[in-house]
Amino acid sequence: HFERDSREEVERRKRAAREQVLQPVSAEVLELDIREVYQPGSVLDFPRRPPWSYEMSKEQLMSQEERSFQEYLGKIHGAYTSEKLSYFEHNLETWRQLWRVLEMSDIVLLITDIRHPVVNFPPALYEYVTGELGLALVLVLNKVDLAPPALVVAWKHYFHQCYPQLHIVLFTSFPRDTRTPQEPGGVLKKNRRRGKGWTRALGPEQLLRACEAITVGKVDLSSWREKIARDVAGASWGNVSGEEEEEEDGPAVLVEQLTDSAMEPTGPSRERYKDGVVTIGCIGFPNVGKSSLINGLVGRKVVSVSRTPGHTRYFQTYFLTPSVKLCDCPGLIFPSLLPRQLQVLAGIYPIAQIQEPYTSVGYLASRIPVQALLHLRHPEAEDPSAEHPWCAWDICEAWAEKRGYKTAKAARNDVYRAANSLLRLAVDGRLSLCFYPPGYSEQRGTWESHPETAELVLSQGRVGPAGDEEEEEEEELSSSCEEEGEEDRDADEEGEGDEDTPTSDPGSCLTARNPYALLGEDEC
Repeated sequence: HFERDSREEVERRKRAAREQVLQPVSAEVLELDIREVYQPGSVLDFPRRPPWSYEMSKEQLMSQEERSFQEYLGKIHGAYTSEKLSYFEHNLETWRQLWRVLEMSDIVLLITDIRHPVVNFPPALYEYVTGELGLALVLVLNKVDLAPPALVVAWKHYFHQCYPQLHIVLFTSFPRDTRTPQEPGGVLKKNRRRGKGWTRALGPEQLLRACEAITVGKVDLSSWREKIARDVAGASWGNVSGEEEEEEDGPAVLVEQLTDSAMEPTGPSRERYKDGVVTIGCIGFPNVGKSSLINGLVGRKVVSVSRTPGHTRYFQTYFLTPSVKLCDCPGLIFPSLLPRQLQVLAGIYPIAQIQEPYTSVGYLASRIPVQALLHLRHPEAEDPSAEHPWCAWDICEAWAEKRGYKTAKAARNDVYRAANSLLRLAVDGRLSLCFYPPGYSEQRGTWESHPETAELVLSQGRVGPAGDEEEEEEEELSSSCEEEGEEDRDADEEGEGDEDTPTSDPGSCLTARNPYALLGEDEC
């Protein structure tokens, strides 16, 4: 976990944010190697449930698990300083939820964010699931609309090469508006889900095929295939009011929330596919879109969505069909060696708890042109057309001025609130910062011309330029910044079904459809 910084350290970083001129980093700096993030084979592991027997009482079992967990923490903190070690889960109860989900599962889904998938992929979990447990692990590269198709394909091949036992599925739980023109880059606008938009997600069919290959006929998955066909046939944006429908006319989804059972061990040698049901465990870091993915599979909102890490407390099960059960594990953060700024932008650390957000804004702005994307005017610029050097503080002050963020007493530009707002835009994907697999910068052209890239573009529903937009959409576009401003007031406010669905990279020649209009200069 992050230790609280001293006042002197916070002030030092604030001065640096005011003084250090931001310089764009090279593309190679955006390349992430999983060996540097997790150092496979080191103490950067995850805690295992210690050996137990049925003769042990519940108190004895819990005491043994507590001792083992404290030893685990001691090894990690003894090997790495707090400055180098990332924020990770220190609550034993949350790890117990993981143990129980793994013990219950026949297939394990590991959901990652396509913008930084190696951040969300602990190699120790892969080795444990595929080796010790002997289960199939399906890697879900989620939110693929947030990255250029060429980058998605490159990440897919990277993981196949490093972890050959993986089954890889591309997924987006975001509905696509097929009328939106294709425009790369920019800031992405929020859009409300209408009607049965959950069923328009990319991925359920791929996941079904992966599960069919794993189960090899041991489970009848025909009901799942029929459900997907019904969802696709019935998908509609029919709610012209713009408000999300309560879909009460569909079949009921059986939901179970299990709490104390996480402390009741079951042997990993249990019967596979018991009673003809396949149990699919869903595991992932906070903010990787796990809840949205489950909603997309079910075809309706059954899991609330929140940007706050730790939102889901206990695992829950959902019967997708009579023969398919989903088991949702709470979001878990595994120990790693990530820069604090990257942890913040990846949604691992709660933005509301950051003492000094300006360094993270600088980290973001040196990797994507924030001031250009948001059409910011330099605070000291008399001539808007003139070039001025930017520092992180300038960007925050310019955003506060543009959005009208003022302090309560002195009515000065509220740079702290502006910084938090910018970080939330990045976490949500409205300012999309994507990282690359090793070697991507040199081979970008190869990946852009790869046959799978063109296939992915087609599967994401590219169509020709749109015609006239409805007046309602234009009203939503013009009000999007006002809506986002309300969200800035409470960093821990739960999402009520609104999702951000973007895509694009200015450097990509093949860009998937952007499901939201870009915010223009006069629309923020």
